[in-house]
Amino acid sequence: MERVTRDDVAHVAELAHLAVSEEELERLRRELNRILDHFAELQKLDTRDVEPTSHAIPMVNVFREDARQDSLPLEAVLQNAPDRAEEFFRVPRIVEG
Repeated sequence: MERVTRDDVAHVAELAHLAVSEEELERLRRELNRILDHFAELQKLDTRDVEPTSHAIPMVNVFREDARQDSLPLEAVLQNAPDRAEEFFRVPRIVEG
């Protein structure tokens, strides 16, 4: 069943400021409809007895304790710098003017 039309794809491409050829519009239309067909198949499954989850496997808090610690020595930080100026990394200028 076709849910996404060529005009739908063209509209979204325009909103995203994407230049999309006619061939790409057709390919994307087909692919999006195939994705929606897969979701339609999933909707047929009986999930009444399936508990909602946020992960496929049980998860626990994996964060470490937020503890203060000493920084690396300056020389250790800069030892692999491809270019440096005294105590700083030297990087290409990206701001013009």
